[in-house]
Amino acid sequence: MRKILIIGSGAGGTIVANQLRKELSDSDWSITIIDRSDRHHYQAGWLFIPFGIYSLEECIKPKREFIPKGVDFVLDEVTRVDAVNRKVETRLASYDYDYLVIATGCRVKPDEVEGMEEGWGTDIHTFYTPDGAEALRKPLKYFTCGKLVVNIAELPYKCPIAPLEFVFMADWYFTATGVRDAVEIELVTPLGGVFTKPVASKALGVIAEKKKILVTPNYQVAKVDVKNKTLESHDGREVGYDLLVSIPPNFGADALIESELTDPMGYVPTDKHTLKAQGLDRVYVLGDATNVPTSKAGSVAHYQSYTLVENLLREIDGHEPLPTFDGHATCFLDSGFEKAILLDFNYDVEPLPGKFPFPGLGPFSLLQETLSNHWGKMMFRWVYWNLMMKGLDLPLESQMNLAGKVRKGAECTI
Repeated sequence: MRKILIIGSGAGGTIVANQLRKELSDSDWSITIIDRSDRHHYQAGWLFIPFGIYSLEECIKPKREFIPKGVDFVLDEVTRVDAVNRKVETRLASYDYDYLVIATGCRVKPDEVEGMEEGWGTDIHTFYTPDGAEALRKPLKYFTCGKLVVNIAELPYKCPIAPLEFVFMADWYFTATGVRDAVEIELVTPLGGVFTKPVASKALGVIAEKKKILVTPNYQVAKVDVKNKTLESHDGREVGYDLLVSIPPNFGADALIESELTDPMGYVPTDKHTLKAQGLDRVYVLGDATNVPTSKAGSVAHYQSYTLVENLLREIDGHEPLPTFDGHATCFLDSGFEKAILLDFNYDVEPLPGKFPFPGLGPFSLLQETLSNHWGKMMFRWVYWNLMMKGLDLPLESQMNLAGKVRKGAECTI
């Protein structure tokens, strides 16, 4: 019996497990997932918990609900990966493998910013963890005047549009509660604008300006002064706040860092087109655990899963992997007032205006605030739970042209 081991059962690891189980014989291949939690979080929902739109319970389901029959789920914590001897060690046991899929995600580390932990949970909050999102609900509810600052500590971080989405939603929330005129909203970011791509950054910046949201770009935070409620940058600029919502530095899994498989921030060096781990035999990586230059987002993990599964199967069959992943990301940005903005892009094509095809529902407008985009995002939560996480095919644009991408990347080996 040959063995495939998947570490991490978030969106990426679970989708891959579902797809692989359909393709490989139960009698020839065992598939095992190891994760330290048995609860799956719809992470895109965390942003809406502070505004009372979702509850924490609505964003959680048992992981076993998505693990297919014929896949073993092990509740344990990975402590070390030995890629030379093809072995993964956990707190309770050890597992050998023929092929390894790393899908361990990333996490926030507020202790990486001087002074941040001192105010953590009092005047400094985050929506990048479930507990943080829940704890932020009351401070927002009773915030009737003053300055709300949303700060991105450094790159990379999970879901690049989420901080902008939060300030847009805050504009709506404070308008709905009748205190918007008494509340300043400021986005403080290390980026040169509100987004990484120029065309989208300009379009989204115009929307932020219309909503009277101040944007402070090129800001590299050095420390937080909790006593005086200020951020200080490395070049000496200060930004005051009454309530700080932070996106702390994002790091990969400690077990991978300690196994010396990662860069200094804990991300596994990964071929951005094939999703093979660079310099490691029979190891593939997807989702937030990679260092590939695209968004750390659920849609990306979904798109990556098709390339990863196809290439792992090709390698099993004695063929070279194909460079078919193009960095594709699809992101809905809820902008409040029952409107949302849709972005779709890849490594080479930045988010542009236009239309996004979606059979039976679309097309959706790109880089525009529309009601249909909002309802598209609301519908995606159902799609996530009922289709995507179970490895079922979705009627997305990437699915429609996937065959064309594979043909384009294929080479004749006869």
